[in-house]
Amino acid sequence: MVKRIIRRKRLVADDCLPAGLSPVLQRVYAARAIETADDLDYSLDQLLPLTSLGGLSDAVVLLEDVIRECKRIVVVGDFDADGATSSALCLRALRMMGADNVHYLVPNRFEYGYGLTPEIVAVAAQLKPDLLVTVDNGISSIDGVAAANRLGMQVLITDHHLPGEQLPDAAAIVNPNLKGDAFPSKNLAGVGVAFYVMLALRARLREQGWFAQQNIADPKLAELLDLVALGTVADVVPLDRNNRILVQQGIQRIRAGHCVPGIRALLEVGGRNPNRIVAADLGFVAGPRLNAAGRMDDMSVGIECLLAGNETTARELAARLDELNRDRRVVETDMQAQALAAIRNMKLDERNLPVGLCLFEPDWHQGVIGILAARIKERFHRPVIAFARSGEGMLKGSARSVSGLHIRDALDAVATQNPGLIPGFGGHAMAAGLSLEENNYADFAKAFDKEISRHLTQDDLAGVVYCDGELSDRELSLDTAQQLRDASPWGQGFPEPVFEGNFEVLSHRVVGQRHMKMMLRPPGGENEIDAIAFNTPELPEPCRQLHMAYRLDVNEYRGRVTPQLIIEYIGAPRVASPG
Repeated sequence: MVKRIIRRKRLVADDCLPAGLSPVLQRVYAARAIETADDLDYSLDQLLPLTSLGGLSDAVVLLEDVIRECKRIVVVGDFDADGATSSALCLRALRMMGADNVHYLVPNRFEYGYGLTPEIVAVAAQLKPDLLVTVDNGISSIDGVAAANRLGMQVLITDHHLPGEQLPDAAAIVNPNLKGDAFPSKNLAGVGVAFYVMLALRARLREQGWFAQQNIADPKLAELLDLVALGTVADVVPLDRNNRILVQQGIQRIRAGHCVPGIRALLEVGGRNPNRIVAADLGFVAGPRLNAAGRMDDMSVGIECLLAGNETTARELAARLDELNRDRRVVETDMQAQALAAIRNMKLDERNLPVGLCLFEPDWHQGVIGILAARIKERFHRPVIAFARSGEGMLKGSARSVSGLHIRDALDAVATQNPGLIPGFGGHAMAAGLSLEENNYADFAKAFDKEISRHLTQDDLAGVVYCDGELSDRELSLDTAQQLRDASPWGQGFPEPVFEGNFEVLSHRVVGQRHMKMMLRPPGGENEIDAIAFNTPELPEPCRQLHMAYRLDVNEYRGRVTPQLIIEYIGAPRVASPG
């Protein structure tokens, strides 16, 4: 598909920006509404205050009572990276604060499904907990909380997913997205919510003199920010300023060598130097390997990696996670080929595809449908739901959306208009999950396409690359690349800068069977610069000169550090760039 390249608009005036910035960073920040030096201050004292997050008072009273009485806590997590980091964070923090009787339980997605279901409550009951603490789940677990209450277990819900009309009857709920909650940032990941709960608990216990009474060193919860950073980036929540603080603080700890052995091992097995990581390394290296446990096996492998107390154990578990990730890639490649074949067999192309696209094959892997939906969405630029069988005549669906469409709200509209069609659903603006009777798949696919068609136009479905203008020959330098790298964290809602320009292709070759390695030069320029286009085994013909959208990065290879272009899009050369 020929994509449209759209330049980002400046959202603030130049004179509002901090002094001393390079012209490149000035326009990058202006397009991301950075107005003052304070907007770029990522120190911990700039975090939003605890007092603004609702539900914390009730939560810490529950936790304090359980810790003082030496009662049993069971943390119930989710089977993705956010859930794993949330679980590891709570266990580490609670133990630092004197809770000796704390355990975790994570549902196997293939047996129990998502969240605090009555079935997982029955499993938890075997551990005889006094308090269940959900992390990254629970806000839709009405039946599960009711089951826990009947068995005499109190429940503390910590979650960030959007609530439904009815809330569970939990002893306490902490979720910034509850109606009426005053917390300014609604974008905390599950691990961010868990971190705030632990901060509030420490404040309460400190105020009560608990640490002095128990001869416990005042817990340094900043030591857990590496887990917060990994979970936040891996869950692809918008990086508003508060989340950027959490992520940047965690990255700084990892770079300084002050991270849990499991994160270091995950980065190293993925070929990254922990001392030089950026947010993308958490999202594309550590996160997928951690997620592979929940997708292909059991997330407890990932949680144990994050809880490992020494490098040897961490490396063994990281190697297992890397193996699972390799298996996931094989399954994903096969499923993607089947999905594309199914689209071809429907004799559909990008002009007449459903606006809301549903895909299902009987043998697809439950744990990989989310990635598949994301890949097909990226290729065809429309909301996609991929389904797999989950047993007893039911399907599980994983949805991914595009900018401008809130996917959970769309599912809510379909459910409202078609009572009984969707037994359960939940999620965010950009990703959601649902269950469905297999017999209802065709009816749902039609209803979903109809609802999505109400919201998106053909322009919304066009492939778009948002860019930050052009870089001059002089700006295509290692110095500029390092400036952009140091200006991170970049991520969802605060995108890494993308630039555009015409380039002469001096040489090109395929590496790794499907990636295009090139040597480029701006027309009339002097700089020759290395470039790579991933998943691009061919170049448009003629390829002597091409127009490209790219990210400028720092490449380290065999001790040599050079600038490198990461190509996002390749098209025919332009006579003049758009204004």
